[in-house]
Amino acid sequence: MKVLIVNNMAPFVWGGAEELAVNLQRNLVINGHDAEVLRIPFQWEPATRIPSQMLMVRAFELSNVDHVIALKFPAFYIRHSKKTLWLLHQYRQAYDLFDVGQTNLPPGEVGEELKALIRNADNQTFAESRHIFTNSEVTRQRLKKYNGFDAEVLLPPINNPELFLNNESRGYIFAGGRVNSMKRQHLLVEAMRLTSQQVKLVVAGPPDSPADAQLLERTVHECGLSDKVTLDLRFLPREKYAEYLNHAAAVAYLPFDEDSLGYVAMEAATAKKALITTTDSGGILGLVKNQQSGWVTEPTPSALAEVLNEAIAKPSVARKYGVGAFDIWTGFGITWPATVERLLR
Repeated sequence: MKVLIVNNMAPFVWGGAEELAVNLQRNLVINGHDAEVLRIPFQWEPATRIPSQMLMVRAFELSNVDHVIALKFPAFYIRHSKKTLWLLHQYRQAYDLFDVGQTNLPPGEVGEELKALIRNADNQTFAESRHIFTNSEVTRQRLKKYNGFDAEVLLPPINNPELFLNNESRGYIFAGGRVNSMKRQHLLVEAMRLTSQQVKLVVAGPPDSPADAQLLERTVHECGLSDKVTLDLRFLPREKYAEYLNHAAAVAYLPFDEDSLGYVAMEAATAKKALITTTDSGGILGLVKNQQSGWVTEPTPSALAEVLNEAIAKPSVARKYGVGAFDIWTGFGITWPATVERLLR
């Protein structure tokens, strides 16, 4: 079967969705299919140009393709008679983020019209799709609430599980992945001002913008944290990323209301590392159970500082929570062969 995976792209931005598309392609090939990834450029600023990009995707005509698997807005507008959605997220600025005022859509009538346009177009593509899967229960609930469509939750498998090992702790907290304001690494750095001298933090991953890197660097400098906080702000080789994670005492991942469990958290659970997150972090709360697989705390520097102190001061507790995280993750029974089979049914 010839399978086309359709995803968005922003130049020089690479994260979980891009990793998922590449590894889905690889595993489709392993399972005997021809597979390619079509990456469609998408720019969300200015928001008034979003409709023209939606129309561009809708105008594409596909040939020589047996099955399409589409992942994100607006890539999922692509037309095909056998299209499956593995919905990573919609354009949340027209949904829940719009409701709480965290949107890039213009205020007033123009923003309302853009919101209605996006929602109506989404409903059309959802109705014409053969199957709809979501990457988490959070995404499924949002789809049901705003669009009235139900879906099956299909959690993504991790990639290169052999890299993630329960190596001996070197006594630091690790925060990996893309660096931006929504991932909130700055909260961890701010919390480090309030921790004991024994607590160390490593933040490693590519910043989405120079401003994202500058915020962390400035906070470290102004708060005198250079002896406690290591910043490795670049696109890391996979092996280096795994080394940081494997030798951590615990792994912190605290995005704001994210849809998915998050690769960082899933990889940490594979390596039997305790997890640290916050009460408003969204999908990851399906994996992080307070005092079972890690710590769930309020998204404030003072609350985080207490947890960071405990993760370092009580290594036996951290190890216990790491085993708990591993048990919850493996209990999901997620594998690539089973995932490919469900997507192509």
